[in-house]
Amino acid sequence: MEPNVSTTAAKDTPRVIVIGASSGGLDAIRAIAASLPADFPVPICVVLHLAPHSPRVLDAIISRAGVLPALMPADLAPLQAGHIYVAPPDYHLLVEPGRLRITRGPRENRFRPAIDPLFRSAAQVYGPAAIGVILSGDLDDGSAGLWAVKQLGGISIIQDPRDAAYSSMPWSALSRVEVDYRLLLKEIGPLLVQLASTSIAKRERIVVPDHLQVDIDIAKEQHPMDAGLGRVTEPSVYACPECHGVLQQLKEAGVLRFRCHTGHAYAPESLLAELRERVDESLWASIRSLEEFGLLLCHLAAHEGSTAPAANGETLIREAEATRAAADALRQITSKMVPTWPPNVPSGAPAAIGSGSASSD
Repeated sequence: MEPNVSTTAAKDTPRVIVIGASSGGLDAIRAIAASLPADFPVPICVVLHLAPHSPRVLDAIISRAGVLPALMPADLAPLQAGHIYVAPPDYHLLVEPGRLRITRGPRENRFRPAIDPLFRSAAQVYGPAAIGVILSGDLDDGSAGLWAVKQLGGISIIQDPRDAAYSSMPWSALSRVEVDYRLLLKEIGPLLVQLASTSIAKRERIVVPDHLQVDIDIAKEQHPMDAGLGRVTEPSVYACPECHGVLQQLKEAGVLRFRCHTGHAYAPESLLAELRERVDESLWASIRSLEEFGLLLCHLAAHEGSTAPAANGETLIREAEATRAAADALRQITSKMVPTWPPNVPSGAPAAIGSGSASSD
């Protein structure tokens, strides 16, 4: 399969900035917006993880933080410099040449909007003109997207994990991507101002890896198998926790990613988090079933005449006691299943870097 080639980089604006955040990220986004001047020459696209039915107020909150207008765009809205575009709840935000797409492609890393689809689309269209920024958040959404930005020649920036309210998302990106800048939050806005005014050498041809194009097409609501999912992945032995279809697996830069034929996608930490929740739900559902069964056995033992002749009160009580013991054993199991990964701060993590430093490790 020939690699995809994009010839649209930087035709309409010199650069594009994409920002991803989750838990603790709203304050970080507001701080960056407050640091940008009214004549900021680059469009900014933002994904903050939101619940599907969240009120559409995020753009107003960001607008009040600074002088640049923020808005939740409609599908096919033009991409204009000096504007902050915010993904609406339950929709992915994607970049196309000179415009934006708002889609309801499958959830990725448990979220829609997700960070990875935005970053991949920016990398595809803008190549070395793309700037990706990962801020505070849990788990690992954004790591694969930031890798794509870096892979296609763009600039990668993370909030220093020790400066973030929730550090696992920046740590995940740092562990996977050779980031260009690892900064305190207060340093990110000034750096973006500097980078936005820096010209880059024009590059007409951007070679887009086949698997990256497949991911982007799926986010644009193309059927995963028609997009070529089977061509770039291989089956795993695991089921999708959302739809129970077979998860396909892909190794990207040495890290596994998973996507089912329905389109749901998971990076490793996000898949573990989802499965932990499903296991916990299943255990508690089993506890409830066992305890209800035990209550029914006791109730019938108290009304022995209403049961079948072969059943007597003592038999029912013994079965109820065994059922209660099984439920108690499951309760003990749930108390021991304490998540250990990802930690908020990894053991042996490097100390926070100094002010204004670029990562060199």
